[in-house]
Amino acid sequence: MTFRLAAITLAAAVPLMSCGDTNARFPIATSAEATVTKARVAVRTIEVRDVSLPAYAAASEIVVEQSGGALSVVPKAIWADDPVRGVTGALSRSLDLRSTASVASEPWPLAEPADVRVEVRIDRMIAKTDGSFELSGQFAIAAPNGAIRESVQRFAVTAPMADSSPAAVAQATGIAIDKLSDEIVKKLRR
Repeated sequence: MTFRLAAITLAAAVPLMSCGDTNARFPIATSAEATVTKARVAVRTIEVRDVSLPAYAAASEIVVEQSGGALSVVPKAIWADDPVRGVTGALSRSLDLRSTASVASEPWPLAEPADVRVEVRIDRMIAKTDGSFELSGQFAIAAPNGAIRESVQRFAVTAPMADSSPAAVAQATGIAIDKLSDEIVKKLRR
């Protein structure tokens, strides 16, 4: 009888345990395919390495700047995907939509190596109090087989935010990644 009571109690508790996660999940917004023009680039294939993020941006919580510069977590809101994977995937998709090259995130899925590898190191990824989203750091383009001239370049892009809600931060993040993608594509056109 005691075993039966324990089984019933456990069966009743399992559905309640899943109710504890009340966080809304927000994906990084991406641009629509119909709105993007492809630029002709000097390479056929691009591998995007995992994007390096600062610790506050690599966490699952969405953070916004407060007056005085402190970053605080938006209550009950998290990124829908691991931030490194989400930013890397969004950048790969954006580069694929904006260039004539075939683009994939690491690990490279084809037998023949990619013509170039793009590595991005973000040092600031902040939803600011002034209504803008700041994304800055550097990107490197490596061409192991000499397809193009290798380079390292700093970048700083901003995107407008309607407010500091998680949805607005996700939208601005996508816009900033698209702007970074445009800078990388310009470098690949030469």
